[in-house]
Amino acid sequence: MRWTFACAAGAAALFVTSAGHTPVLAEAPGEVNVYSYRQPYLIEPLLDKFSEETGIKTNVIFASKGLIERIRAEGRNSPADVLLTTDIGRLSQAVASGIAQPVESEIIDDSIPASFRGDDDEWIGLTGRARVVYASKDRVEQDDITYEELADPKWRGKICSRSGQHPYNVALVASILAHLGPEKTEAWLRGVKANLARKPAGNDRLQVKGVYAGECDLAIGNTYYMGKMLTDEKHPEQKEWAESVKILFPNTNDRGTHMNVSGAVLAKNAPNKDNGLKLIEFLASDEGQNMYAEVNHEYPTKDGVDSSDLVESWGTFKVDPISLDEIAGLRKAASEMIDKVGFNDGPSS
Repeated sequence: MRWTFACAAGAAALFVTSAGHTPVLAEAPGEVNVYSYRQPYLIEPLLDKFSEETGIKTNVIFASKGLIERIRAEGRNSPADVLLTTDIGRLSQAVASGIAQPVESEIIDDSIPASFRGDDDEWIGLTGRARVVYASKDRVEQDDITYEELADPKWRGKICSRSGQHPYNVALVASILAHLGPEKTEAWLRGVKANLARKPAGNDRLQVKGVYAGECDLAIGNTYYMGKMLTDEKHPEQKEWAESVKILFPNTNDRGTHMNVSGAVLAKNAPNKDNGLKLIEFLASDEGQNMYAEVNHEYPTKDGVDSSDLVESWGTFKVDPISLDEIAGLRKAASEMIDKVGFNDGPSS
């Protein structure tokens, strides 16, 4: 049985344990303590399967923010074994904060390409998600696009986006910086801002809803949200939103589409290091990667593991080969530029 309860005020966290009667993060053999930025419904199936196959109980803290800072503050006494997170920004932040240790594993080395691992394997990329354009099937005739085109005045008042400061968008702007340089990227950002249909708000799913409702013709979002909307039985209305759009993979005819990752960090002071390593190895295994693909509709990072049939139906695309570490290094400059142009103020400011 799995159960949850609210954490301390301000942390917005949930403690979850797959067995037992106490929420205490134990350090006994046979357990692994996970701090996760990834939402419970996205990783619980994988953690349950890991426990079923290994007998290792998973104790999990879920939170939308503050976990890296928490591990750092806990220091040597931190119970954290593994940090799971959603973005190259947080993976690089974890390393820069000094809370990570190298993952020494031949299994990982053989499973995950070096392009999806950090320096000294201090972070491991487990899934990929392309940052794409959702386009109205009814109002957008073209079947290809570039990120640069999002600044074209022909899209004035027709683009929906979540906050420019969301990590997904910061990483995208950082990739544009890497390719175009500061001057051209700032001009591009101002152009995209001028083309917004409204102030940036909501998550990626709500941008698709904006296209469905006719509020905009294009929306910026991650691929796996399409999969979740099409298969989410708890929110059947979102299937109708998703069916109103088509996915355009930007720049697939030249440098490639921006691909971000979710991933794992082995905590520096992990009290259950061996079990933490076993968990990361499981998530990088054929079984773990297939579950990520089928349950979450994300792109596996392990060579030879196929995407789900649904994801495959969206078509193939070229991935931007730029280093994720380079993108991480440009995030601060990207964030500052997003504020400089007042992106989150919307199109009329």
